[in-house]
Amino acid sequence: MAERERRQLSRRWVVSAVTMSLAGVATAAFGATRAREGDSAGPAHGPSPADPIPTTPAIDRLAQARTRIKTYVERYGGHLAIAALDRQGSAAVTVGTRRFQTASIVKVNILAALLLRQKPSGKALGSDARRLAEAMITSSDNAAAVALWQRIEGSRGLTAANRALGLRETRPNSHWGLTTTTAADQLRLLTALTSPTGPLTPQDRTFIMGLMNKVIPEQRWGVTAAREPGNGSVYVKNGWDTVDVDGGRWLVNSIGRIVEARHDWLIAVLSDHHVSQEEGVRVVEKATTYVLKEMRAATAGDRPSQG
Repeated sequence: MAERERRQLSRRWVVSAVTMSLAGVATAAFGATRAREGDSAGPAHGPSPADPIPTTPAIDRLAQARTRIKTYVERYGGHLAIAALDRQGSAAVTVGTRRFQTASIVKVNILAALLLRQKPSGKALGSDARRLAEAMITSSDNAAAVALWQRIEGSRGLTAANRALGLRETRPNSHWGLTTTTAADQLRLLTALTSPTGPLTPQDRTFIMGLMNKVIPEQRWGVTAAREPGNGSVYVKNGWDTVDVDGGRWLVNSIGRIVEARHDWLIAVLSDHHVSQEEGVRVVEKATTYVLKEMRAATAGDRPSQG
């Protein structure tokens, strides 16, 4: 009996010793952690200047802006989608994944496809093609669009060009105006048309932006409404049409660029199910203005990046 009690006592001592040893390691680790965090050695005895001061986590203003924008766009029940990006910073937002018919905004895509077909790369368009391109973009001339659509071999040529441009969600239609796209893909197109690392030469990018900057006054609506008064340059291409499968209601789209002192915005707004073109324009302009107002406020304290 005595031998059994001695063995039990011995086992209890071992367990107790191990427990105390582990507790000591944990205490030492905790103390080491506190020492590292406070840059001081030895035990802490309450708050001291060396202890870290509790702070409130930084507010992610851009995330909050995106949430408000998402709520705003979703009120339209899938009939509005928007994507925006600041080329001079990290601000970006995309809301809405639905495909919309392009109407005339596809004309920018057609021109990019035409330029990509030039051999050698970067070769200037002939005078006739330049005349057609100018009419197609600056006054949205449909006859000019048909002529250039044929020169790029229609849907086949647009599909090939879009692979080079990085578009993944645009589906060409044999009737160019019925091509479908997403706001995200239109933002990819605008990025390809403005990026030095894109597939187009500097001369081609300048040519396209130059035409979008010269759109006639009657068609300079849409994303241009978000321009700050007296500030920056604006580049735009709009599209509008009635949709047979939507009971003849209107679709209104607008893509473009707004260059400001601290920002270089690329914007795409797609919408449909409007009772009139005028209502569609109002919705697009109101949405664009709201989105850039939120994005500007969210990045007001940021320093613009270079490049």
